[in-house]
Amino acid sequence: MKKCLVVDDSKVIRKVACHMLQTLDFTVEEAGDGSEALDSVKREVPDVVLLDWNMPVMDGMQFLNALGDLGLDNPPKVIFCTTENDIDHIREAMDAGADEYIMKPFDRETLQSKLELVQIGTGCGQSA
Repeated sequence: MKKCLVVDDSKVIRKVACHMLQTLDFTVEEAGDGSEALDSVKREVPDVVLLDWNMPVMDGMQFLNALGDLGLDNPPKVIFCTTENDIDHIREAMDAGADEYIMKPFDRETLQSKLELVQIGTGCGQSA
């Protein structure tokens, strides 16, 4: 089973995303900010990180840079999940190492298509 780390300061967003991911046969961990997420990745590297941009303590970009600094042999795929929708934000995230970008609000089908784009299998026994 694939593992996803959902990083968002909104508990509601985390719960909704976790539910969608569980219906796609993912095990899910949650973090309320980038610092918690970094600690989680150090304990166990997930297959994919669903990452909010704007958070207290450590925002999404700071997390993405810190993740890169870990020098992991097999880093997780990172999908930015945010309300930031201008091209400069998208370019900045992709240049920093994000694999994909998803706009809030999103539905299960959109999430599934983004996971497939980053080659993380969903449901029905698919694998990356």
